[in-house]
Amino acid sequence: MSTVIAFIVIFGALVFFHELGHLIFAKRAGILCREFAIGMGPKVFSYHKNETTYTIRLLPIGGYVRMAGEDAEMVEIKPGYRIGLLFDKQEKVTKIIINNKEKFPDCRIVEVEHADIEKDLIIKGYPEDDSENMQTFLIHPQAVIIENGVESQIAPFDRQFGSKTLGQRFMAIFAGPMMNFVLAFVVFIIIALLQGVPTNEPKLGEITPDGAAKAAGLKQDDIVQSINGSEISSWTDVVEIIRENPNEKLDFMIVRNGSEQEIQVTPNEKTVEGKTIGIIGVYSPVEKSPVQAVTAGAKETYFWTTQIFVMLGKLVTGQFSIDALSGPVGIYVSTDEVAKSGIYYLMKWAGILSINLGIMNLLPIPALDGGRLMFFAVEAVRGKPIDRQKEGMVHFIGFALLMLLMLVVTWNDIQRFFLK
Repeated sequence: MSTVIAFIVIFGALVFFHELGHLIFAKRAGILCREFAIGMGPKVFSYHKNETTYTIRLLPIGGYVRMAGEDAEMVEIKPGYRIGLLFDKQEKVTKIIINNKEKFPDCRIVEVEHADIEKDLIIKGYPEDDSENMQTFLIHPQAVIIENGVESQIAPFDRQFGSKTLGQRFMAIFAGPMMNFVLAFVVFIIIALLQGVPTNEPKLGEITPDGAAKAAGLKQDDIVQSINGSEISSWTDVVEIIRENPNEKLDFMIVRNGSEQEIQVTPNEKTVEGKTIGIIGVYSPVEKSPVQAVTAGAKETYFWTTQIFVMLGKLVTGQFSIDALSGPVGIYVSTDEVAKSGIYYLMKWAGILSINLGIMNLLPIPALDGGRLMFFAVEAVRGKPIDRQKEGMVHFIGFALLMLLMLVVTWNDIQRFFLK
């Protein structure tokens, strides 16, 4: 059960912050965001605030921000339609009722002659109580259309994705992957703040309760001056001597509370990759400093980013096969293994997954954020956007291929972990 909770929390956090990046920069650009969704499929929970419906959906396979202008916008109000209108105190239309008008006894019935709910924001028509004279009704920019009892806010052209500058559209899309890198960076900083950042001082860190160091009387923060007469200047020196001398008595000259002491320690032996080494049960010394934590967070983010790119390179050059890829099932199994090692390992795993999600979304693959950014790059070169229908078809085909790949990877995961 704990693995299920860990998986849901990690998945939810990764998708939440990714989509939050899209939402923040889209709203900053003035784009109407109709829905902020975590998951796909049927709604499990929904909440509406400030023009946006926040939903949690059943299937844990992603999320999305539905921006105005990115899909079929509204029901078309055609000439001859009989609609109901409700007004505010300034006599601007706030609600346009398409059907079931009897549920709104205060609405004004109008037979439409012309309607523009994107640019001019007007409805021209003949009121039921004055059918001889056509009138023009001004529409409020935040008016809603009600059809079958469901309200949908209109999206004037200046609130739609396509009306924004190339830079604003670029940031609204790029901000999703960007937030995954930011999340990983913050997670690594938190780990460094809680655990401390390893230093290379010749000082003993945490002592394990069942190791040779504890048995010999060594304590945390003891400063090692020499081992068997060899001068020690760094933690690396300490580790090398211990590793090279399993089951051999070592004379530690240490400084504790300002006074020197000599303590004999016999390292236990441990086999690592077929080689026998010595261990005494001491962790490396650490420093808990906000500045060091930020530096460590940046280094860790950079390290895992480069590692994932190396893995991608091997996949492209054929050094890895598609069988090496993992989908949700593989990630769940890996999360189960990592969770057994403790909370810090689980946090690190979440950071690595966040970087992985960010990089995957930046790849120039249709239907992913990187594919959309690629079209923006072409637009910047051409000086005009590619035909939306053609771009939409490319993304549709890309999405279908991605779903096929997801099925293949998931089946491979099931065979690998459950059908051995």
